Amino acid sequence: MRNKVLEELLADDLAQLRGVTEKAMFGGRAWLLYGNLLCGARDDGMLVRLGKGNDTWALSTPGIAPMIMRGRQMHGWVRAAQEAYEDDALRRKLLKAALDFARSLPRK
Repeated sequence: MRNKVLEELLADDLAQLRGVTEKAMFGGRAWLLYGNLLCGARDDGMLVRLGKGNDTWALSTPGIAPMIMRGRQMHGWVRAAQEAYEDDALRRKLLKAALDFARSLPRK
């Protein structure tokens, strides 16, 4: 199921950035920066790609947990629960960290 509230928050936060595209993925919506996955919105939370080794600070934050897909932890990805992504400052901090990581990758 889709989380339209979260989708709108992320779409608004990322609307003015050059190189950002949106597509259906992860059973919800995903945003990419020049072809590299950045974040996603699903009914179970906000998925954020921070990169391996860049997620320690996020994982110590209430409402943020490792991303688990098909029973496997996706290192470098976190899942923010509703109480975390509804905090505008925290959501934007997560997005900034994701953008910083995505900008370090070659464009696709």
